[in-house]
Amino acid sequence: QVQLVESGGGLVQAGGSLSLSCVASGRTFSSYAMGWFRQAPGKEREFVAALNWSGAVAYYVYYGDSLKGRFTISGDRAKNTVYLQMNSLKPEDTAVYYCAAESSGRTYYSRDYYSRDSEYDYWGQGTQVTVSS
Repeated sequence: QVQLVESGGGLVQAGGSLSLSCVASGRTFSSYAMGWFRQAPGKEREFVAALNWSGAVAYYVYYGDSLKGRFTISGDRAKNTVYLQMNSLKPEDTAVYYCAAESSGRTYYSRDYYSRDSEYDYWGQGTQVTVSS
């Protein structure tokens, strides 16, 4: 089992920034991908960003539509931690943000693959991000 714990959510004014963290613990994998998704009230879960490790420190990154440029995903494999830096936040970014782990051990080099929430095996409990106008 893998446990994922998100932190860093909160209330911020439009135009502000927040940084989310997700720490993975428990069973570790030689190669797995980490993703961020979000879900606003009354809406479907939406892909935000993902990274797929390539070696000890490098990784490939993928972003949801229109989020690249404002959001940045990064990771520290030694710490089993993935981050999501969110800048220029808008009220429509308000949602619960979830961290997820995909444990196939394979590298797909595909944004389409990593954007599907069904490909992820483990999920965090979520952290609320609220952006006021």
